[in-house]
Amino acid sequence: MVSPAASAVRETHVGVVVLTGERALKTKKPVRTAFCDFSTPALRREAIERELWLNTRLAPDVYLGTAELTGAGCAEPVLVMRRMPEDARLSTLVRQGVDLTEPLREIARRMAAFHTTAARTPVITAEGSRDALAGRWHRNLDELAPFRDAPLPGADLDRVRELADSFLAGRGPLFARRAAESRIVDGHGDLLADDVFCLPDGPRILDCLDFDDRLRFVDALDDVCFLAMDLERLGAPEAAEQQLDDYCEFSADPAPMTLRHHYIAYRAVVRAKVGCLRLAQTGDPHDAENARSHLALALDHLRHGEPRLGLVGGLPGTGKSTLAGDLTDLTGAVLLSSDRVRKEQAGVTPTDPAGAPFGGGLYDAEHTAAVYTELLERAELLLGQGESVVLDASWTDAGWRERAADVAERASARLLRFVCTAPVEELARRIMTRRTPISDATPGIALAMAEVAAPWPEAVEIATTELPSACAVRAQQVWDGA
Repeated sequence: MVSPAASAVRETHVGVVVLTGERALKTKKPVRTAFCDFSTPALRREAIERELWLNTRLAPDVYLGTAELTGAGCAEPVLVMRRMPEDARLSTLVRQGVDLTEPLREIARRMAAFHTTAARTPVITAEGSRDALAGRWHRNLDELAPFRDAPLPGADLDRVRELADSFLAGRGPLFARRAAESRIVDGHGDLLADDVFCLPDGPRILDCLDFDDRLRFVDALDDVCFLAMDLERLGAPEAAEQQLDDYCEFSADPAPMTLRHHYIAYRAVVRAKVGCLRLAQTGDPHDAENARSHLALALDHLRHGEPRLGLVGGLPGTGKSTLAGDLTDLTGAVLLSSDRVRKEQAGVTPTDPAGAPFGGGLYDAEHTAAVYTELLERAELLLGQGESVVLDASWTDAGWRERAADVAERASARLLRFVCTAPVEELARRIMTRRTPISDATPGIALAMAEVAAPWPEAVEIATTELPSACAVRAQQVWDGA
């Protein structure tokens, strides 16, 4: 039981909560902002009643009803809540370094169940579209314009806008699929660690967004990415990642990692805006730093969430397939191999030999064009769905490299080029000692390919005389670079 003497007041940029005894009394500030209007008692009363109704969806035993505070000839509407123990607040537990594996898994389970039964309508689904999300991004960034350079770095704001727009521009198929799968719901909308309490009988998830329905009509993954963002801000990135993994397990959501990054970035920008609004009210340097740190977090996730198209090329025996496989293991990208596609198109088992003289058989110009066309078509489809892709092929022809660059541009993906190299004598040794090879290349074919290979000055050279693990780390560093 909470001691009656343990009273306190909590304040946000739009509300005040009075903690007294076993109750929490919440009221709205008489403010009007770009996103809410609580300027009259009637508007505040309507908001309080709506907040009660919305929050009973997730915490019916916490939200008890409404009342009025009266005095001096006025009556102020208040929300009456069961008071939660401060030592059970999720943000407090994170800061204390408590093992939250099980509580966070239960929160993920609760949110997945909540989203399963959450309202879905054509109006709600429309708010989860790419265009609607772009509109929210632009409104938030436009509202941050007065805070450019003080406290938010102008260059970071510009880069956030650029990366957010680029992701959205190339991901039309992904957002269309999310809508078709009914992933857009009437969600929580404001899921922060301060508003989650880990009690012995399970978590209580409080304080959903109530002032604008459209901001609550979101992709369910977007909804839980708010909490992941907040956990990371509190210094628990591993917990944030695990919470999203658990949620995707419970909700059977195969969302690409790039979409997670994008939604986390969006939520961080929302909190950067909140920090700036509080700064305008308080002038507190802490609010300025809070806004800056959230913007930096958004930029970091937008960079990591930028879909990438990686070309890994080189002559036979240079280790390009090894590097391509290791790079996909490190990055989570999808690997597509020219050797496998070639055998697949011919109806041949990948490890069955299909050797031919240089430029003949399955390796003539017609078959090779079909292979590269298929590789690029598959890559473009995957990029549109938010996946990053690594294409393992020789890439000795500059024309096909140009077509790959066109695909990356159409899909608003970052193009990365790697060419593997090794001494001629090493190529021959590797080719002759392959086990169950998919490639049919011989040392002679490798030499013939070298004679016709077009220069590739744009590619990052990876000398595969180093250990494969060292080569993969170097390629990953290029992959992750801003």
